[in-house]
Amino acid sequence: MQVAVVTFDGFNELDSFIAFALINRCRKDGLEAFVTTPEPVVTSMNGIEVTGQRPLEFVTEADVVLIGSGVKTRDVVADDRLISRLPLDPARQLIGAQCSGALVLARLGLLDTMPACTDVRSRPYVEALGVTVLDAPFHAEGAIATAGGCLASQYLATWVITRTLGEAAACGVLDYVAPVGENEETVERALRAVGAGERAALRG
Repeated sequence: MQVAVVTFDGFNELDSFIAFALINRCRKDGLEAFVTTPEPVVTSMNGIEVTGQRPLEFVTEADVVLIGSGVKTRDVVADDRLISRLPLDPARQLIGAQCSGALVLARLGLLDTMPACTDVRSRPYVEALGVTVLDAPFHAEGAIATAGGCLASQYLATWVITRTLGEAAACGVLDYVAPVGENEETVERALRAVGAGERAALRG
């Protein structure tokens, strides 16, 4: 199973790399993430140049697509040519967005009436597209999920691992990366956030 971590120019390092690193703890189990970029090299919001591992067209074959956020996301959604390179399909893919990545999902018409999570700065722009923004770090309905706040990227990764490999695999990854002495708390918090986000959708 392959995961495309879509990473645009001006990307937020935390949003792309946390999910990327956590998911790649599952390589031995057949789940692997790749930094996927529209150009061969993209530069982060803090000036770090990164060479993409896969071109943007990789999203058509990936089993999971995660849309990262960044300081240029509004430019991305205004670029019809760039958006046309993202033919995502929730019927056969898990699709997630981090922070301002919710703008991309909205632009692609994937949120429909679904509420979303995003960061504080992106919230008014997401709401301007007619999307209800939740005061929560994670929300998922079916094959689509959104996360709000940089460190909520761990919840997006937890969702992906749980949906593809099961809860035990997610627990193993979270336990390994947790701060020393906070293992149980870290695992429980992530599972609780993801579970709450999915239960809220069922109640809705």
